Amino acid sequence: MTTGSPERIVLAADVGGTNLTLALLAGTPGRVRMLRKAPFATASESDLGAPVARFLRDCADLGPPTAFCVSGAGQVREGRIRLTNAGLDIHGPALEAQLGIPVALVNDFTAVAQGVLLLDPDDGEQLLALPHGEGPGPRPDPEGTVLVVGAGTGLGVGFITRGPGSPRVHPSEGGHIGLPVTGPETLELWEHLGRKYPGPPGAETAVSGPGIATLHRFLLESGRFAPTPASAAILALPEARRPGAIAGEAGDPACRRAMELFVELYARVCAELSAVFIPTGGLFLAGGIASKNAALFLEGRRFTSTFDRNYREHIDHITRATPVHIVRDYDVSLYGAADAALRLGRP
Repeated sequence: MTTGSPERIVLAADVGGTNLTLALLAGTPGRVRMLRKAPFATASESDLGAPVARFLRDCADLGPPTAFCVSGAGQVREGRIRLTNAGLDIHGPALEAQLGIPVALVNDFTAVAQGVLLLDPDDGEQLLALPHGEGPGPRPDPEGTVLVVGAGTGLGVGFITRGPGSPRVHPSEGGHIGLPVTGPETLELWEHLGRKYPGPPGAETAVSGPGIATLHRFLLESGRFAPTPASAAILALPEARRPGAIAGEAGDPACRRAMELFVELYARVCAELSAVFIPTGGLFLAGGIASKNAALFLEGRRFTSTFDRNYREHIDHITRATPVHIVRDYDVSLYGAADAALRLGRP
C-alpha cells in the first residue's frame, strides 16, 4: 500500500444461504471502515442485481463505488457462484455490465479469512480468545498459517498462507470432511446419518445451523432423551427456526445436550483440520453460532479441552500451540470482500 494513498469507496456483498448483506465501505488495501449496510433475505431475491440497484439508490448520498466484490457461499467457477444452500445464481460479468465497475467473486470463506487479517487479536470486541488452560494462551505467529472455520447455514473452511509479498487466502471445501466419531454416542449418530446419504456423512451434517436441529432430533429419535413440551414445540417450528430455538432452551435436557454435542464435534473437526494445516497463525471460529453461544464454548473449556485431546501426543502439541479465537465482529466477511474490492479497478 502506498503511504498516503486516498481512500476509495467500494461495494461489498456477503451472500449466504439465509442472509444477504450489502455494504458500502471506504478505505485502502489493508484498512477499511464501514459506511452503510443493509440486510436482505437470500430466498427473496432471484438475482443479485436487483437488491444491489435498490441499495445503491438508497446510498446515493455517499457517492458511487469504484469496485464491487461478492462473497458467496459456494465455489467460484467461470465467473459464477452457484450457492451451496440456496438457489441464487451470481454472475460476475452481468454485474459488471450493470454497474460499470470491476467486479470480483470470491468464496465466502475466502472473504472471511481475508477479513480476519484485518482484525486486532487484542480487541475483545472483535475477537474472543479461548484458553487452553491456566495462564495466557499462545500468541499468533505473524508468519504462520491461519485457519478459519465457521458453522452457519453450512460449515465453511478457509486458510491463509504467508510468504514473500502479501498473504495468500485460499478457499476450501473442508467443511465436507468426514463427521468425527468420538465414542458410542457419536458412532450411533454417524450410523443414523449414514442411512440418509449415499456416502459417509460429512462434518457439515452436524456442525452447522441445520446440524444443531439434526443433533436434537437424533437425541430424541434414538431414545437418549424423552420428549418434552419444549422439544415438541421446537419440532413444530419451520426448520430454519429450530437451531436458534434449541440454543435458547438451555434448561431442556435434549436441547442442552444437542448444543454440547455440537461444540464437541466442532472442536474435533477443528482439531483434525489443524493436524493438516498446523495453524500457528491462529484458528478463528467465524459465523454467528459460535459468537452467540460463546459461553457454552468457554464453559469448563468445553471447546479447547476436546480440541486438545488427540490420539497422539505430538498432535496434542500442535493443538495446544494453536491460538483459538471466536470472531465476534459479524461484518468480517464484508471487510474481507471490501479489501479484495480495493485491490481491483485502480482509477
